[in-house]
Amino acid sequence: MATELPPAPDGHCFHCLQPLPDDGGYDVIVAGQSRAVCCYGCQAVAQTINDQNLLHFYQFRDTSNPLQIPLLPEELQQLEAYDQDELQDQFTQTSDSGLKSTTLSVEGMTCAACAWLIEQQLQRQPGVQKAQVNATTERVLISWLPEQIKLSSLLQHIAGLGYRALPFQAATQEQDFKRRRRYFIRRIGIAGLATMQVMMIAIALYFGMVDELDQSMRQFFWWISLLFATPVLLYSAQPFYMSALRSLQARQLNMDVPVSLALLSAYGASAYATFTNHGEVYFESVSMFTFLLLVGRYLELLARQRAVATAANLVKLLPATAQREGPNGELEAVAVHKLQPGDIVRVLPGQTLPADGELVSEQAEINESMLTGESVPVSRQRNETVYAGTLNQTQPIRIAVQATQQNTVMAKIAAMQDQALANKPKLAVQAERLASQFVKQLLFLAAATFLVWSFIDPEEAFWVTLAVLVATCPCALALAAPTAVTGVIHQLNKQGILLRNTDAIEALRDCRTLIVDKTGTLTSGKFSFVSQTYLSEGYSKAGINALASALEKHSEHPLAEPFKSLSSANEKAPERVLLDNVQVKMGAGIEAIWTAGTSQQPVRIGHPRYIAEWHPEAVTLAPANVILATADEVLACFQVTDTLRDDVPATLATLRNWNYEIIMLTGDSQANAERVAQQLQISNFKAQCLPEDKLAFVKAQQQHGPVFMVGDGINDGPVLAQADVSMTFGQAADLARQAADSVAMRNDFAAITTFIASTRKSRRILKQNISWALLYNIGIIPIAVLGLVTPYIAAIGMSLSSLLVLANSLRLYRSDSSATDSR
Repeated sequence: MATELPPAPDGHCFHCLQPLPDDGGYDVIVAGQSRAVCCYGCQAVAQTINDQNLLHFYQFRDTSNPLQIPLLPEELQQLEAYDQDELQDQFTQTSDSGLKSTTLSVEGMTCAACAWLIEQQLQRQPGVQKAQVNATTERVLISWLPEQIKLSSLLQHIAGLGYRALPFQAATQEQDFKRRRRYFIRRIGIAGLATMQVMMIAIALYFGMVDELDQSMRQFFWWISLLFATPVLLYSAQPFYMSALRSLQARQLNMDVPVSLALLSAYGASAYATFTNHGEVYFESVSMFTFLLLVGRYLELLARQRAVATAANLVKLLPATAQREGPNGELEAVAVHKLQPGDIVRVLPGQTLPADGELVSEQAEINESMLTGESVPVSRQRNETVYAGTLNQTQPIRIAVQATQQNTVMAKIAAMQDQALANKPKLAVQAERLASQFVKQLLFLAAATFLVWSFIDPEEAFWVTLAVLVATCPCALALAAPTAVTGVIHQLNKQGILLRNTDAIEALRDCRTLIVDKTGTLTSGKFSFVSQTYLSEGYSKAGINALASALEKHSEHPLAEPFKSLSSANEKAPERVLLDNVQVKMGAGIEAIWTAGTSQQPVRIGHPRYIAEWHPEAVTLAPANVILATADEVLACFQVTDTLRDDVPATLATLRNWNYEIIMLTGDSQANAERVAQQLQISNFKAQCLPEDKLAFVKAQQQHGPVFMVGDGINDGPVLAQADVSMTFGQAADLARQAADSVAMRNDFAAITTFIASTRKSRRILKQNISWALLYNIGIIPIAVLGLVTPYIAAIGMSLSSLLVLANSLRLYRSDSSATDSR
């Protein structure tokens, strides 16, 4: 039946109540009736109000004073505020192509069916490039083109499905969890109190303590049980009904469908028996079943909170204001989101850095434990990068802002974790599909059980069927994968490792080949000169040094660092050396047009093979690994090297004990590669590799089995993406961090063994969870079908199986830093 709405005055727009145009305007269907509106704007808004079921906006307005009526309901006004650019800058990221992305928090998601429904709805909208929904964290990762669709429209589409979605704010996450905890605690409290009262009555009835009483007293106890069980069914069990309805709407059955059927059936049959004074009552089963399920959901919520809290706390602890320097050195307090790149901010000792930036002060002691998990302060020098969320330790410092808000490294860490939680490993996807199929088979089994028992014993048919529904509900199977995945993500976060792709958990199982880059991976990445040979007679050493320094300032490779400060006389080299058309060749070197006096000539600096394109003899100038040359002559040869990481030998020894084959790939010279390989006892290595050489080598190795790749440079990006499993480090190039499956924020090489051990443990626990869930569900079927368990015993068994799975997954939350072979 359509909602009755007060009409607009004759000749006036139904929405804004202004006079209609002479041609009568436009029509819109609101509450099942055609309404006249004055323009396209009113037509669109009225249609949205109708679609979002906000008809109370029209139902309770005073049409006698049109100027006092808002044109939008408060709910829609709040959503449209999120379209403001200034507000979006605080929670969205914008790519170079204009694509915007953000994370939304969604209230009301309980299972994979909810996630599937929201994901399908969003992906059908024009302008939406990607939508990934995770029911475990109740978040949506979404990317869209703002010129095609607004964020408020996306929020409204989600609201139309019965969910409330808002941009995720880490600062309010704790409040959301507290609200959710109160939501469950209230329902658990009512269900628990009712269960205690109903169980006391049930025990008395079951054990014949009231046999001597007349029938009217027995029915009186039934009425008391009905009184206590009713609020449990109508209030405490409400989350299961809502989830079941959404599941049916998504046409993807979840475990709450048989749960809801069991609760409503048991309560209905027991109430009927109470009213007619004939049959059996199982109010204690209704109450106990609801109580135990709610306890399981509450514990799952706590586990989920622990899993996502680590990275969320990073962003939450960022300061809201910063001390910005004015043109004359004066300080002003400004909101962090108003900082712009290039602003200078001051940070006092003990304060948290508000933004990523370049250190302007000479030096600083920074506690980076919020990023890396390592509490020992790190010394940073002038011009080095410092990060938002880290703690200034000893003295006031000045920072030139480079990135704020969602563009900081810390915000990107939280985004990586969201991405990991949204991407499920194949085993987890298979478990979810199995649980969904199991629900369908369970419903068919319950129907068949009822039909058979109707012939065997009609009076017991309903109760046996009820026991089948309760006992075989695949709650444990549905919990098996999400709890294990969130557990390993939490554990890795505590170890300073960010897991970007959860498929790595399964892919690592068969990996026995580890390919490592040398520079910055096996070595520290802090280069220094071993030798400098100057071959040109037409240019001075100072001039050659100045040219090399000017060229290398365009490179981000660690090997370029010593060139940038080649000599103190070259501090102003960029002003004295004129370069045009500078081109950085990834994995090879740098080429530019050098203006020297009145002449211009091409110049290169880089790998000997790169210089050999001009001067074939360059490859014989060993042991040089960096050569500077013009098209006419080789100007200088440099031998640059760095030292091994302290933890590399022990880590490689552990990997060899785990039967890993170690292969080293490097773009460095053959001599340097041989030296490092000999030190680390690596027999299989390949030197002087260009990026395409590394990529071809990895592809060839994959023909023999999965490959685990570790690298950190820009030139490692393609091979990190190609490998079956890959890892990089927190100080690696952006391209490497985006391509790798995991990021070790501590920059420790030993993170490799921690990563392998943690994923092996999680995979083992995941398999244990699934095996136990399947064993219980399959084993209980014949017992329940034969009528050997009562509904309340079935409720206890099902709940205990779920709690066992949850407790097993919680083992992943215990600190275990030992790298053991847990195959």
